[in-house]
Amino acid sequence: MKSHVEIPPAHAVWRDRRAQALLLAATLTIMANATISPALPGLAREFAAHPQVDLLTRLLVPAPSLAVVLVAPLVGVLSDRIGRRGLLVWGIALFVLAGSAGLLLPGLESILISRLILGVAVAAIMTTQTALIGDYFSGAARAALTGLQTSARNFGGFVFISTAGLLASLSPRLPFAIYAIPVLILPFVLRALPRPVRRVAAQGGETSAADGHRNWRLILTGLLLFQMVTNMTFFIMPTQIPFYLDTLGHDSAVMTGTVLGLLTLAGGLAALVYGRLAARVGVSGSWTLGYGAMAIGMAAIGAQAGLRAMLAGAVCIGIGFAWVLPAFVTVMLAIAPARRRGTAGGLLTTAIFLGQVLSPFLSLPIIAAIGFDGLYLGAGALLATISALALIVGALQRRRIRACAV
Repeated sequence: MKSHVEIPPAHAVWRDRRAQALLLAATLTIMANATISPALPGLAREFAAHPQVDLLTRLLVPAPSLAVVLVAPLVGVLSDRIGRRGLLVWGIALFVLAGSAGLLLPGLESILISRLILGVAVAAIMTTQTALIGDYFSGAARAALTGLQTSARNFGGFVFISTAGLLASLSPRLPFAIYAIPVLILPFVLRALPRPVRRVAAQGGETSAADGHRNWRLILTGLLLFQMVTNMTFFIMPTQIPFYLDTLGHDSAVMTGTVLGLLTLAGGLAALVYGRLAARVGVSGSWTLGYGAMAIGMAAIGAQAGLRAMLAGAVCIGIGFAWVLPAFVTVMLAIAPARRRGTAGGLLTTAIFLGQVLSPFLSLPIIAAIGFDGLYLGAGALLATISALALIVGALQRRRIRACAV
């Protein structure tokens, strides 16, 4: 599929109204989970009489991720059948209703159900938004937009979570009001996103780039595995760094905010240049540099070399993740047939959130066996290995291209 609107050059893609609408939608996915984190202590006090208050309040944050893991593949298939633009609009509307419901719902059980419904909305938004990038854009413009997508999520998360912290100091219910903000972007999304025009099959049985790679299912399977492992490894930062800082004798609340804040801001800035980076070094080069930067960052944190080294490590991890993540979307859109982009995007979304969900379960036994420093040093070694593999694959690809040109 592709739009009848002309594709802008890569350096100006952010000026395209379609790109602006898709980037606004991208900011919503990052706010689904962590926006209410600052409100959890207040909610626990409000429902202190509930016999399962500790469990239910802690389930409010990961509940959307659990729903995404379960429904994203189904949403992807549905988007291929009924259309991605309409499903994106309905996803945003459901996001507003389910997300803001916590303002008024009377009990923890009903709030938890609304959080699960919010996950369905996130699955719809994330899957269709990614597929529509492939429908509307191609080449360097597509690569640049996938980088801007990551940047929008980082900066959006920083703004939303910071605002939620301020609102939670007034009332634990007020952070839920942030989820109503996307209602303001719905009219713009409806105007800015045209209905993608279905591609006419090439005459004479010829194939085009929109038909995808002939082995796209096999390549996608490997891509999903690496995406899951990448997110699983990255998420030892938000899930384990507070406890690691506490064992090192730091003020875990203040330092966690500083470390994760630097990581998020560094990632947001680095993602802005992903389009230019990918144009110069390609996907394999982006992965080589991105995984390499993440490996250095994890090693710096695990080495216990002091606070400055830890902060520098967080910056490296943010930069590396911002260069790694868009490449997955770029490859998925390049290999999947146009008619299956929703399905492939749904599976990629599931891999992302499944990695997040599995990360704490796999981290805890490692910490028990070799400690926090061992966890971060081990993660650094794993990421360095992936970086080396990407470097080798890139070298083999360049050698093959030179051989074919001779």
